[in-house]
Amino acid sequence: MKHLWRALFLVLVLGAFMPSRSAAQGALTQAGGGQGAGLQQQLGQNFPNPVNQDTRIPFLVGDVQGCSDSGRQYRVNLRIYNLLAQQVAVPVLQGGVGNVAGGEPVENQLLTCGHYQAYWDGKNSQTGDDVASGIYLYRLEIDGKPFVKKMIVRK
Repeated sequence: MKHLWRALFLVLVLGAFMPSRSAAQGALTQAGGGQGAGLQQQLGQNFPNPVNQDTRIPFLVGDVQGCSDSGRQYRVNLRIYNLLAQQVAVPVLQGGVGNVAGGEPVENQLLTCGHYQAYWDGKNSQTGDDVASGIYLYRLEIDGKPFVKKMIVRK
């Protein structure tokens, strides 16, 4: 029962910080408040959302506009969690970019600045089974800086 209350509290807190549904799905939203010299890591809303079978997660690494240091590599992780903070899956990078082949899990990947898209098949990576309907969180971490969004899975 204690976990249920924690999960409900987490949903309410996250709901207060999430953008409204009127924002276009799949559009990138700036995270990081424009601090620094153009570092604009961004995490987009997954699409489609709600998820039936699979989904794509767009994200931006570095300042793509100027990309003054195109050789710089950022350590990137992307993970999906349930509301009990249990890791459910690690999405894979869609399409090959630079020195990273498509289909590689977005876990400790070294990526240069650019637009990327990750793919998740809607399965629990530990069991291989489809995940249950509900709310899930996906967390992008770029050089240790986290960005979190939520997604809804409907089966």
